[in-house]
Amino acid sequence: MSVFPAPALVAATGLLLASPQARAQAPEPQKAAEPPVVQVSEEGFSLSSADKAFVLKLRGQLQGDGRFFLDDTDRTGTNTFVMRRVRPILDGTLFGFIDFRLMPDFGNGQPLIQDAYIDFRPGEWVRLRAGRFKTPFGLELLQSDMDNPFIERSLTVDLVPNRDEGLELHGEGEGGRWQYSLAVVNGDPDGASTDFNTDDSFDLVARVFALPFKGREPSFLQGLGLGIAATRGLQFGTATNTGLAPFRSTGQLVIFSYLSNADTGAVVTAHGQHLRLAPQGHFYWGSFGLLAEYVRSSQEVQIGDARARLRHHAWQTAVSWVFGGKASFEGARPTKPFDPKTLEGGALEVAARYHALDLDDAAFPRFANPARSVRGAKGFGVATTFAFNRRVRFALNFHRTNFEGGATDGDRAPENVLMSRFQLTF
Repeated sequence: MSVFPAPALVAATGLLLASPQARAQAPEPQKAAEPPVVQVSEEGFSLSSADKAFVLKLRGQLQGDGRFFLDDTDRTGTNTFVMRRVRPILDGTLFGFIDFRLMPDFGNGQPLIQDAYIDFRPGEWVRLRAGRFKTPFGLELLQSDMDNPFIERSLTVDLVPNRDEGLELHGEGEGGRWQYSLAVVNGDPDGASTDFNTDDSFDLVARVFALPFKGREPSFLQGLGLGIAATRGLQFGTATNTGLAPFRSTGQLVIFSYLSNADTGAVVTAHGQHLRLAPQGHFYWGSFGLLAEYVRSSQEVQIGDARARLRHHAWQTAVSWVFGGKASFEGARPTKPFDPKTLEGGALEVAARYHALDLDDAAFPRFANPARSVRGAKGFGVATTFAFNRRVRFALNFHRTNFEGGATDGDRAPENVLMSRFQLTF
């Protein structure tokens, strides 16, 4: 009978006892990584990880316009075709909670960056945005130009800040029943955008908007939205950067501008407090749509030793009806897309708008030339838009605007402009 040496026996016993534990701790084979998801649809082109934590979306917007001035004996406007907006849009998400957008614009022959921002998104109720974005103020301006039933926005945008650089804390709650925005931005002139801060001061912006009946009864009130927005800041211009911008008509012609060197050898500049207030609202029910807002801008200005606080006002009311679809703040939605084989589908949206701009009488003649700048404007417009689907549209608008002042012999001649647009978005 053979006998195992003691050391060998101890070693063998240890291996037997350790083998189950070794088998239990053996690493399991790694699960193969899921392939990325590629999607192509009317929403654009997207590439994402399987868990949607990383998303890259490529979208775009093309708007080809025609602008024709009727009964324009003074040749104030130029009949033209123009690529109004040419925008590649890059949207994305990183790590599941950081969103970003980059949107340049090559329209109007003037390449520029419209949007470039990052959103830190820990939850829907709170987001922190940094970069260049739309100032959260004017209701019509916050509506995408892809969805507006009119080719050009109303006269209220002359008093509304456009895009600015800064920080914005924003969010929503209860399924979108309430929204808020608080922003610190460089400070835009009325009706304009800025690229940098020239006076070391900032504007504070606050906006709240509520859809109190969204998802509730009565159902016909679910499309009711009411809100108010305000800005406050100190703005100080210089002879080379006045902090003020001209105002334009619906046909995009300059109808008001402050005095400059070309007029008197002196320059009007922003000099002091700038306040804005804008109550706003909309109502959508089935095929019917209504949007209204009022804007008040109070601006301190200076020329030489003369200073004044100018108070300008603007308002608009727009109504629309969609045949073959539903009206919404996000644009007309066809019940079914247009089929070129059967010539069925699509939606026709018909809209009408009345709007007005009232400029402070104290602006004349010390701060603006009454022979060149109007004291007020009132306009009426009608629009028809055929939406082939959510992404392809053809629009035809007519706008008439009457002016008070703005000419050497009294009132500037009315503006009658016919506009057309082919639009593709994806």
